[in-house]
Amino acid sequence: MKLHTLVLSAILLTSAATADDTAVKQEGIKYIKMLGGALKTELQAQMKADKSGMGALSFCTSKANEITENVNKKLPEYAKVRRTSLKVRNDAENSADSIDDKVMQEYSAAIKAKTFTEKEIKVLHDGDVTRVYKPLVAKAVCLKCHGTDLSPEIKKSLEENYPHDKAIGFKEGDLRGVVVAEIQKHP
Repeated sequence: MKLHTLVLSAILLTSAATADDTAVKQEGIKYIKMLGGALKTELQAQMKADKSGMGALSFCTSKANEITENVNKKLPEYAKVRRTSLKVRNDAENSADSIDDKVMQEYSAAIKAKTFTEKEIKVLHDGDVTRVYKPLVAKAVCLKCHGTDLSPEIKKSLEENYPHDKAIGFKEGDLRGVVVAEIQKHP
C-alpha cells in the first residue's frame, strides 16, 4: 500500500511539474510573440517602402532596442524578453551567454542534420528562471542586411553604425539567432 501511494505521489508531482512547464512555456511564447510581432510589423513596412533595405537597417539601428525595451515595460516584473545570436550586430545590447550559445549550437546542428523545425521551442531551467527559446531563421529578405552580397550602401552604414558587426555572411535557412523569454518563479 505504501509503495502504491509513493508511486502515485511521484506521478502527481511529475504531472504538476509538466503542467507548470507547459504554462511557463505558453507564457514565454506569448512574450516572444509580442516582441517578434512588434519588430516584424515595422521591418516589413520598412522593406515594403524601401526595397534596398536601407530603411529597415535604419529602423533596426535607431528603434529595435527601443521597441524591445517598450515590450519589456509591458511584461510582469518577473519576466523579460530579448534577442541574441551567435553572430551579433550589437554586442552591448544583444550578447549571448553560455546557455544561449548552447541552445543556438543545438539549433544550428539540427539545421545541418536536416532535423530542424522552426517551430521547435526549447525550454530550459536555470535556477529559478525558466528560459523559453524560439529560433529565428534567415529568410531571403534578411539577407539584404545579413547576407554575403551586401550593397555598398548597406556595407557603409554597417561600418559606420556597427564597426564590430558579426551579423553578416548568413545564407537562407541559417540560424539567424533566437528570441528568449526569461521567466522567474513567482507566487
